[in-house]
Amino acid sequence: MPTVVTNDLGKIFIADEVIATATGMAALDCYGLADMAARKGMRDSLSELLGRENPGRGVEVKALSDSLEVDLFVIVSYGTRIPEVAANLRDKVRYTLQESFGIVADRINIHVQGVKVIGEK
Repeated sequence: MPTVVTNDLGKIFIADEVIATATGMAALDCYGLADMAARKGMRDSLSELLGRENPGRGVEVKALSDSLEVDLFVIVSYGTRIPEVAANLRDKVRYTLQESFGIVADRINIHVQGVKVIGEK
């Protein structure tokens, strides 16, 4: 179900994939984030097999009629404080959604799936 933004000119329907892509790109700019982890979905696994770049990888958007919930599946850099990385990530995503789409996310859940040593492939 797409997210609906209403203004005085009408309604704007934003696909969940668009929100996931913008969220993923914003997340990758955060300090301490090494990478996004693949969700437990066929689309992320297929993109990895084909070698395609998927900016929305690791982001799951749940748009309900009256709320928006975003789940991020991330891999953090070794040596960073995970609670601080998660707080910065949550703030960056909230700001990006507000400034880009005029959307306020009701919940932004961070799922740390692993830790990566800098320089490790």
